[in-house]
Amino acid sequence: MAITYVRVDDRLIHGQVANLWTTKLQATRIMVIDDAVAQNEVEKVALKMAVPAGVKLSVLPVEKAAQNILAGKYDSQRVFIVVRDVAMLVELAKAGVPLPEINVGNLAKRENTKQVLKSVCITPKEVELLTWLKEQGSKLISQKVPNEEKVDFEQILAGL
Repeated sequence: MAITYVRVDDRLIHGQVANLWTTKLQATRIMVIDDAVAQNEVEKVALKMAVPAGVKLSVLPVEKAAQNILAGKYDSQRVFIVVRDVAMLVELAKAGVPLPEINVGNLAKRENTKQVLKSVCITPKEVELLTWLKEQGSKLISQKVPNEEKVDFEQILAGL
């Protein structure tokens, strides 16, 4: 399987993702999966500028990302998936893409959110979606940066 890691981070590609995570994972491709971003040329240009030298970037809508992954297009690569929205991961899973572990890395405070970790605020809908992903077999963790200890996000969900 080409997927090396899956992270939910509403900032998409930034210092932690571009430098710390990509290096730690030895990722050869960062795949941003987001229907809106895939249609926004300005955002795509900004993301390209944030990607480390030597690392490829794909910015794809969910349906195209799932097709490419399932077709084996990236099988020779180490793909690091980043999404800003948990719903994108649900759509990927429903399309048949296996997501063994999901890092709920950063979700900023928004309307109708509850802060559950220092850098993670989730809505009731996100609780529902993450619970569904867990029920499908995805292990849910939270880890801001690679050298920090993993937090069992399933325990956090259970306490809500």
